[in-house]
Amino acid sequence: MSDRRQRIHELVMALLGQQSDLELLSGDGSGFPGGDAGSWVERNRRVVQRYQALVRTAVTLDALMDQEIAQDPLPPIDREKPAGNQPPSATG
Repeated sequence: MSDRRQRIHELVMALLGQQSDLELLSGDGSGFPGGDAGSWVERNRRVVQRYQALVRTAVTLDALMDQEIAQDPLPPIDREKPAGNQPPSATG
């Protein structure tokens, strides 16, 4: 799996983990009163659209992160030196 695809997969899994009332597709219309096929199709369509929205969100987040990294690559953090304009601690 490519790095991008792996990142998107991880984002989708994180987004799914935040969903409190996640529904699964219904296997057939027999669970509906009277076996109303129209209601069954409509419900499954809504469930699929919700998953598609989560995937689109993950792809967008990944693209935004890529863009942010490409525009402003951060140098590695050197934890032993004081940062920027901060003076060294008075104890050392």
